[in-house]
Formats: sequence, C-alpha cells, structure tokens
Amino acid sequence: MLEIEGVSHLYPDGTRALDGVTLSVRRGLFGLLGPNGAGKSSLMRVAATLQRPTEGCVRFDGIDALAHPRALRLRLGYLPQDFGVYPGVSAQALFDQIAVLKGITQRGERQDLAERLLRLVNLWDVRDRSVSSFSGGMRQRWGVAQALIGDPDLLILDEPTAGLDPAERNRFHELLFSLGEAAVVIVSTHIVDDVADLCGDVAVLAGGRVLAHDAPARLAAALDGRVWRGPAEADAAGGTILSRRLSAGRLSVRVLADAQPGPQFEPVTATLEDAYFAVIGQAGPSRA
Repeated sequence: MLEIEGVSHLYPDGTRALDGVTLSVRRGLFGLLGPNGAGKSSLMRVAATLQRPTEGCVRFDGIDALAHPRALRLRLGYLPQDFGVYPGVSAQALFDQIAVLKGITQRGERQDLAERLLRLVNLWDVRDRSVSSFSGGMRQRWGVAQALIGDPDLLILDEPTAGLDPAERNRFHELLFSLGEAAVVIVSTHIVDDVADLCGDVAVLAGGRVLAHDAPARLAAALDGRVWRGPAEADAAGGTILSRRLSAGRLSVRVLADAQPGPQFEPVTATLEDAYFAVIGQAGPSRA
C-alpha cells in the first residue's frame, strides 16, 4: 500500500502546488484526476522520490520513501509526463541502458526483457529506430516499456495516454488492467475516460487539494436524479452547467439541478465525468 500523509509543497516562487494531500492507495488501479495545473505531476514526483515535499510523509509497504528513497526506487516504475531521450539511440539500445541502471547486469536477461516488453507495447519491429525519431504515441509506448523494467510493485504513470491514437489507447487500457492485478498502479490524468472503467478507486485533485475520493460508481451515484440534458440555447435558470457537448451538429449541455431546470431538459444518468465537473466547479479556479 502507498500511503501519502499531509503532503504539501511550496515552490520558491511562492506557488503552493500541494496542500495537505492525504491518500491511501491499495494494490490495483488508482485514478488521479484533475485539470492541468492541479498539482498532479507535483504529487507524482513526490511519490516517485524525485521531489522532496515541504511537509508530509510518503510510505510504501512500510518503507519511508523520504528517508530511504533508494529502497522505494528498487520497487518503482515511473513514466513522467514529459521525458527526453538521447538523439540517435535506438529503442533497444536505450532500453538496454536503462535496464543496466536498474540493476539488470546479465546481457542475456536484458535482451529477453527488451523483446518481451517492446513486444508488449508493439514496438519490437521498430527496435532499431531511434526513440528521438518516434511519433509522440510511439515514444509514450516506449516510456511505458521502460517503466515496466524490473516488474515494479509500484507503477506511477503521469498522463500515460498522451499522444496515443484510439487503438493504442485501447491496447494500453488492456495492459493496465493486467498490471493492476499484481501492483499498485497510479494513473494520473485529466482524461476522465482513462479511469472511468479501469480504476476501482479515484481521487479528484484541484488547487493542490484532494476534493473527492471514492469508487467511480459511488461518485457518479451521488448525483443521481440531479443531472439534466438539454439544448445549449435553453434557459437553465437555477442549474449549474457541468459540460457542453457537440453531437450531430447540435450543441447540448448537461446541467446539475435539484429539479428540472426548464421544460426542454430531460433527466440523464449521472457519470463520473459529471461528478468530476461538479467537484471541480465547486472548487473554483486551480491555484497550482
């Protein structure tokens, strides 16, 4: 279990990226949702021991990650939101170098591992191409492969589906589902669909604070009977607009209201996306 307790972080310019974050994350898939600037990447860097928080503590299976970062790193797989690569170095050669840094000293073992993981992310056939020449989606898949070196017990993925096309995203979701059976897997994203069906536990972060934390179904169920859909031009007096959508050339809105906000509105089943927008809207503008 990953335990994050009272974690706050203040940057030198005065920006408070995290404000008393407390979370307990068990084995399986955990979704961390929040808009850009919510503090998600700051929290992931703290959990990955890449950034020491101003306050608070982080533990994983009894390991004090701040006091003994190396002990956690031996069990960690990490995909940052952005990462650089050496120009001109092939996917297999760069993978091999990272495997050495992770302590895999036997060349044969590294070769077998490279083939297994690069096949897993559908990159084995382009293993001799330089990672710097890859498309954004291909580079992201390579990043996932290197994060899996060493069969980590804790896997932290920051915006993992950025740049993936629909087929790649579906394949990646299947991979995540299998990984969640044996490890703590944290998926940090602003894309609700990435966690709605995958994750059994979700937290919403905004302004550096945890605003909601529960199972996706329970977060959505809390709004049952209060979500309505109608044309964008209709008067939704007394209701709060959650989202706007264009469908078949027509703009519609989803509205949160205790009673029907107008004659042109119909009740709809609440979703995790509705719950997310409701929580974010109540919090106001992000501070981080």
